[in-house]
Amino acid sequence: MVVLEICAGSLTSAIAAENGGAHRVELCDNLAEGGTTPSPGIISQVIKLLRIPVFVLIRPRTGDFLYTGEEFEAMKEDVRFCKEHRAEGIVLGILKADSTVDMERTAELIRLAHPMQVTFHRAFDMTRDPFQAMEDLINLGIKRILTSGQAANASGGADMIAELITGAAGRIIIMPGGGINEKNIIELQNKTKAVEFHASLRSQVKSRMQFRNERTSMGKAGEDEYSWMETDPERVRNFIDILNSI
Repeated sequence: MVVLEICAGSLTSAIAAENGGAHRVELCDNLAEGGTTPSPGIISQVIKLLRIPVFVLIRPRTGDFLYTGEEFEAMKEDVRFCKEHRAEGIVLGILKADSTVDMERTAELIRLAHPMQVTFHRAFDMTRDPFQAMEDLINLGIKRILTSGQAANASGGADMIAELITGAAGRIIIMPGGGINEKNIIELQNKTKAVEFHASLRSQVKSRMQFRNERTSMGKAGEDEYSWMETDPERVRNFIDILNSI
């Protein structure tokens, strides 16, 4: 069976993902900046409300994946919280300054997370040698790698993703992610033969506020405060139908 993991940036999106038929949710915050760890309240509510597996992103800030000692301690606390609240898995990525996998710290988080599954996220796409990085992650016992094939999106990195899947030979799951949608999934699956895919499948949501103060902004000047993006359950359903037809 081909698996669809939805990258959900809110409680609403997580519920929509399940309602649309997604097989798993990666829960995060700040999607526009690549994702960070969601709040404890959101984590606990999503785990409580959803029946499908919930994986939580462990990323203390935006930017690179070279973390200070204090940031690493915060990541450990987040892993403990997810474990205590019975998340199915976590999603993480830690690199050294030379863009190799930080084996020691990653191993520590894996031990701390057990028995939760661990996915290594798109920090993988910033490694200097993806094939060596894959071997390192296999040796650490990582369950899957989320990757765009070191390209701007998964379609652009399809050839490398296919090479990684061939090289993995079933030892680790290679999950394409980055710009995947209903229009490119068939070609991407045909090229890569991947069995898991990562997408957000969002649509614009309009605010129901009756009074709107247009004189101020909570974010960047000029941004629309009264619309945002959420996972669309109908898009998820359509995507699942396409997957099932492959």
